[in-house]
Parts: sequence; C-alpha cells; structure tokens
Amino acid sequence: MALRPRTTPPPEPPDRVPPSRTRSVRARLTACVAVLATALGALGLFALPQAASATAATGDYEWRNAQVVGGGFVPGIVFNQSEPGLAYARTDIGGAYRWEPGTETWIPLLDWVGWDDWGWSGVASIATDARDPDRVYAAVGNYTNDWDPGNGAILRSDDRGETWDVTELPFKVGGNMPGRGMGERLAVDPNDNRIVYFGAPSGEGLWRSTDYGATWSEVTAFPNPGDYVADPNDTSGYSSDIQGVVWVTFDPTSGSGGQASQDIYVGVADLQNTVYRSTDGGASWERVPGQPTGFIAHKGVLDHENGRLYIATSDTGGPYDGGHGDVWRLDTASGEWTRISPVPSDSPDNHFGYSGLTIDRQDPDTLMVATQISWWPDIIIFRSTDAGATWTRAWDYTSYPNRSFRYQMDISAAPWLTFGANPAPPETTPKLGWMTEALEIDPFDSDRMMYGTGATIYGTENLTTWDSGGQIDIEVMARGLEETAVLDLASPPSGAPLLSGLGDIGGFRHTDLDTVPGMMFTSPVHTSTTSLDYAELDPNRVVRVGNADGVANIGLSNDNGANWYAGAEPAGVTGGGTVALAADGTDIVWSPQGAGVHHSSDFGGSWTPAQGIPAGATVESDRVDPNVFYGYAAGRFYVSTDGGASFTATAATGLPSSGNVRFKAVPGGEGEVWLAGGEEGGTYGLWRSTDAGASFTRVSGVQEADTIGFGAPAPGADHPALYTSAQIGGVRGIFRSDDAGASWVRINDDDNQWAWTGAAITGDPRVYGRVYVGTNGRGVIVGDLADGPGGGDPTGEPTGGPTTGPGGSCSVDYTVTNQWSGGFQGAVELTNTGSAPLSGWSLAWRFTAGERITQIWGATHTQAGADVTVTNASWNATVAPGDTVSFGFLGSRTGAASVPSAFTLNGAACTS
Repeated sequence: MALRPRTTPPPEPPDRVPPSRTRSVRARLTACVAVLATALGALGLFALPQAASATAATGDYEWRNAQVVGGGFVPGIVFNQSEPGLAYARTDIGGAYRWEPGTETWIPLLDWVGWDDWGWSGVASIATDARDPDRVYAAVGNYTNDWDPGNGAILRSDDRGETWDVTELPFKVGGNMPGRGMGERLAVDPNDNRIVYFGAPSGEGLWRSTDYGATWSEVTAFPNPGDYVADPNDTSGYSSDIQGVVWVTFDPTSGSGGQASQDIYVGVADLQNTVYRSTDGGASWERVPGQPTGFIAHKGVLDHENGRLYIATSDTGGPYDGGHGDVWRLDTASGEWTRISPVPSDSPDNHFGYSGLTIDRQDPDTLMVATQISWWPDIIIFRSTDAGATWTRAWDYTSYPNRSFRYQMDISAAPWLTFGANPAPPETTPKLGWMTEALEIDPFDSDRMMYGTGATIYGTENLTTWDSGGQIDIEVMARGLEETAVLDLASPPSGAPLLSGLGDIGGFRHTDLDTVPGMMFTSPVHTSTTSLDYAELDPNRVVRVGNADGVANIGLSNDNGANWYAGAEPAGVTGGGTVALAADGTDIVWSPQGAGVHHSSDFGGSWTPAQGIPAGATVESDRVDPNVFYGYAAGRFYVSTDGGASFTATAATGLPSSGNVRFKAVPGGEGEVWLAGGEEGGTYGLWRSTDAGASFTRVSGVQEADTIGFGAPAPGADHPALYTSAQIGGVRGIFRSDDAGASWVRINDDDNQWAWTGAAITGDPRVYGRVYVGTNGRGVIVGDLADGPGGGDPTGEPTGGPTTGPGGSCSVDYTVTNQWSGGFQGAVELTNTGSAPLSGWSLAWRFTAGERITQIWGATHTQAGADVTVTNASWNATVAPGDTVSFGFLGSRTGAASVPSAFTLNGAACTS
C-alpha cells in the first residue's frame, strides 16, 4: 500500500512575523525528560487577567511517543564520511534525526521548533561535515506556496544537533513539496568546511556560505535555477513550483586541507540540462558536455578514487511518480558518458525511474540503485560489483507469479507494515519499499545499508551476503523515528488507553503505549482516519470514519476497537468528515465529506438525513445524555435532543465564525461543552457552556486555543483536568487546568514544542496528569508527571501474547483458486461460528495430493508430510463471533490439488 501525498498543510496556521534574519535558537535537546519551563520566577506560571489566575505546577513532565515506529516518508539518509556510526535522517514533515549506534535508535533533533515556525518541521536537506563531525546543517521549510506563511531557513549546529542556530532565507523551502526525495541539496566542502552550498527551489538558484552557514549569498555565476515543474496547471502552487537545484557534490581530490575543492558537480531539475560542473571552486560553471537528456538526475554520487560520477535519473521529480529512467556513469577525466542502467529506459521492461543511488566507499566498484517508484508488484533494488557493467536484482521472477528473493524481511519492530493486506502473488506483504529515494551503504561497513520508504527505514547488516548468492536480512531500522500526522485522539475510561486517528496509516489501538501495536485499524482500512469516537457509557462501542479507496468510509467496533467491520454509508460520501457516538452507543451522527449530516439508530446499518444542521458541520455527542448531540458550523452552535434526528441552532453568540474550531463535551458533566478555535486577526480563544450550548462564556486569559481535552481530575478535585494547545499569558504551549479553567500551567517547555499541535489533544481518564498530544509529523506525544501518579498503563486487559482460544465452532471455505503444472494457489476463509471470540487460532488439515505450501501470506505455517498447521499472524489473532479471517498460499503438487476433507481448529474438529 502506498502512503498518500501530504498535500494539505496544517489547517490555517497562525500568521507569523519573521524574526531577524539571523538569530540563535540554541535549543537544548533532551531525549526523554522535558524540564518544565520557568516563567515569572515559578514553574510555568503566568499572571492571567480578571477571573483567571495561576497555580504552581505539580511537577516536571516526562515526554515520550506512543510507539508506532516510523509512519511517514523518509526522503534522505546521510552518513558522515569520517566518523563511523554517525548518520542523520530527514523527514518531509517530522523533523530530522541522528542515529544512536549504541541503542540503534534515532534521536529527534527538532522538537524545539515552535508553533509560529511550524514549517521548519519539514526538512528539505541535511548535511554532515566530514572535517568536523560535530557540525550538521538542515534546510527547513514545509511548503513553497502560501500554505506555509514563513520563509525557509538553514539550521546549523556544532554539537550534532543538540543545539542550533538559525539563518532565515529570503525565500521559502519545501520539505514536503514535489521533488523532495532528490538530493542532497546541502553539501559541505570536504576540504574547506567553512564553505557550504545549498540548492534552492522556486527558481532561486544556487546559494553558498563561506562562514559555516551563518550567512548566505546567491552564486550569481550559476547559470540554471531549473525549470521543471510537476504540473504547470496547478493553481495552488504546490505542483506548479520550480523544483530547482537539487543536489551538490564535491570532488575531494580537487582541493586540500583548508583549501577549497575546485571541482563541484550540481544537479538541476531540468530535463534537458541536469548536470553542471565548476572546476574553479564555483567561480564559473558549465553544463557538463555529452550528458543524457530527457531525464532529471535525482542523485549524483562521485567515486573520487576512480574519477567517476554516477547519476540516477527519472522522467519526473517524484516522489509519487516516474515512468522511465536511466543510470549513467561519467568518466570525469575523459568526459565520456556510459549508460549503465540495469533496465534501460528504452526497454519494454522499464516502467520506472531510478533513485536511491549509493556506492560502497570500501569498494567503490560496488554500487546500488533502486527503482524510485514501482508500485506493482514492488520496487527493485539493483546491485553491481563491477562499476555498473553487470547487475543483480533483489528479486526476480521464476515462473509467474512466483518470485525468487535475495532477501528476507523482519518487520517485528513494526508489524503493521503489512498494512493488513493479503495480496495475491506476485505481490507480497510487506513490500520491499516504495518512494525509495534514500538508499545508503555505510561508508565504514560494507555489510550495513539503510533505505527509506514511504513509511519507514529498512536496513541490513549482512549486505555482502547478496554477492555470494545468499539472502540478506532486511529489518526495520526506524526505532525512535515517529513520523505520523495525528488527526484525532480518544482515551476511553476502560479498555485500551489510547485510540488514534492518523493520516496515511489509518490509526491504532494502543493497549500498551510503549509497545508497537500489531496492526493498524483494518476492516475497513482507511488511508487516513479523520474522526473517531467511543460510547462514554459503553466504551466497547467505537466508531471511526476516514478517507478510503474502494471500501466503506466508516468502521464499527463492539470490542473497544480490537476488531472492526464496515458499516453502511449514505449516498454521495467522498471522505470521512467527523462522527459522534451516543453516550450509550445506540445512535451515531455522521457529518461526512460529500454528503450532509446523517443519523443512524442501528449502529451504522442505515442512515437518515439529519434535519436543521448544515452539511460539513462538526459533530460531537453529550457524554451523559444519549439523546443529545451537538454541532458547530460557521459561528453557529446546534443541539439535537432526539438522538441526532434533528438539530436546532441555539442563541449562543460570540463564537468564531472562521478558522478551525474543535469542541468536546465533558465526561460526567451533562450539558457541559468546551469549544476552542478561531483564527488570528479574528475571534480566537476558548469558551465554556454549562447549558448544553444555549450560551457560551469566553475563558478569560486564553488569547488563542486550538484544541481541548479532558483527563482524570487532580487529587481532591471534582472536575476533569483540562488540556489545551493554546496561547496563554502571551506564551504558546501545552497547558493544563485543574480547576475548570480558572488557572492554567504550561506543562511543556521550549525544548519540547513539536511544531504544530492544533489537531487533537486528550487527557487520560484513568491517570491524572497524563496527556496525549497530537502532532503533524512527530506522532502522538505522551506526557506524564515526572513524580507520579502515573507509571503504568491501566489497560484492564492482558498485555502478553495471544492465548489459544476455544476450537470447534468454525466453518472453513477452502478454495483452489488456480492450478498449473506442478503448482497451485489456495485461499482459505475461517469463520468463527461460536459465541466466544478466538484469541489466537491454529487451523490444521491433511493434504492428499502431494501438496506442499511454498509461500503463505496472512498467517504462518508448519508442515510435516501431508499434515499442515496454519497459525494466525500477530495482527489477526483475535476473531470475534461471526467474523472471518482469511489467508492465502502458493504450493507445489504431484497430483490434482483438492479441498481437504476435514479441519481442526485449536485441536478440536471444526464444526459449524
């Protein structure tokens, strides 16, 4: 499954006044514990006007991620060329990371980026200094159109990203724009590390610093700022922006220590003129003669030992497209170009461009390259040990649809990477990759290679096994890198402590915050879950809605989100919108995209248009009275007292009529509603209603608020703790109130801001002080009081592996879907016909025609002679009564494959 383009920025970010061109951030990175900020001489205190007052913080906060591991596009990985083990990764919206070799985890480096500069969480390029490994640079900015109100910047650090200084640029930078996988745009001169180059987008050309990145000026002699755009007809500016100058590489043999390198190669997004060279330290430039045309060089890698420049090209800038491409080698001494493509662009088998180009610095004749995009059946990684004269492939066809593999994959660190898919061959799950722009061999270890995909970082530590005909071991190497965009959060009073709605990968049910869930939400799989809700008085009932391809936009659960099934949906639905579930789980109100607000009284089985409320309204439910639902649209508040069948606008005034508005009803507080939102320059703040929305009172002292959530009350308090991402006392941050909004304490600090946090927040109803903060690219942040009272995750359910459930009550649909000479394909559907859920299952049968399973998906298997036992995967272990689980396989045979005569489930005969 491919992750979808993130073409939508955080909604309506606040206007930002750019600070001075150069300023110091010096943000101190903390790996786990954020010390509570001091203000006015006390921890987190702000003097609030009128009724609001400040209270002392109850203690420092510890911050961590709810574990997902990965979850977004990693377009760049860079190894330092002089210090073993030092590497960096960049993401398109989730900041930059440094590799920690001792723990084999990634350390986030840009959590200090705050609300006003949210665009700096997008990293367009990163560079590490070979002469001084403590120095690292990042080019930051999310969008080059008006979605990001601020200009881009170059960040520089002399302590490996622990602290940073910032130089703002006079133009925007697009870490989440088309072409973001090309690079690297930043490069440090390996001989004179005062010199740093940056290839700019938007026709801004090539830029250079001669003082370690403190100041920058355009290289006016550089002749070509690029002209390629993905879609010149895109009026938003997203796909119609010039992708620009995309990579820079130096020849270290053309200079000496302290003396600038003379030979510099630069890649440009221009189909006819894609490689330029300077031989005088950047004073003058020429288009490299004889270069290929019709393609863009995504990557340029120099083998300085042998004087060879390699380029990997595609006919587009990517990362979502690319239909043809080539790999070329330039002899820098003779000027001769040689096409060395594993599959040349004029071959009928070439349906992809190339990227992910790397060479083995221990043996420069060894190089690797990837098909930058090849959706079906998978990407191909190629490897050459003779400078591109010949190639071998990561996989190849044997007899269709069978494939042979030079690798085996271990996704135990992120088992959801199967995406719940059950593809038929030749596809497999998990995929080897997609959007593979970053692929790097460790310059000090020929056996280590890492590569980025649209969802994770994969890697291997026995790469040279490939060359002897063995299989390399590919595993997830993304621990510590959390890159999900959070759209909604819920923390029920029982069951799992956290349910999340995420962009691109749907969402998760966390029974343990420190353990990666076995699978995302499935049945149906939503690319993005836009809204979810549980029944306050019956938390086993959960509903979610989202954006989907070819499946229902609504999913329903009767077991707290452990298992799901698709509901019916009204005509015309095109996207998720928002959804609300009655306090007792009987009625649902859904405000989807593409259709008006609808009401269901049979848990999603059928729908009736709701009366009196406009299409597109945001909807929520009262958490006490199951008959009461609320809605909001364009400054008007709506109430239903008949289970969502009809709504009436209240007389409430003074609410924001524009911007993003989010509201929630208080658990245990009938008719109590809190509303946050608005936009800068208009009505913006936090409001409270205690009469079911008939009237609202603005909360004094809160200048801006974007989210509101509730958690367990403070000891001795009788009102849930409030949490908000807001501006209070002139300071942006994450705040908590223990006294119904009379006073607030900032609970994060300047080192822990996570850029934009305006989509979702909730407390935990079972742990006082715990808060879940939704970010736009740094996942779900979990905050706990450092001195208690939290500590455990009160799940109310076992945290170990699945236990074997009862057998016997089942039906099996076994189908031979295809047969050919010596082989066959089978599909099996197992249905739980009993009254109790299966918590782990093993299905067994006996073959009769010499069949042997050779490949299986959706499960694991063992076979002894004719006896086969198939066992659940981690993500489909639980099968609710009436639900069905499926798996498929390929096999060999000596006779005609047939349907087995009997099956056993968990050791008992399978009987309907």
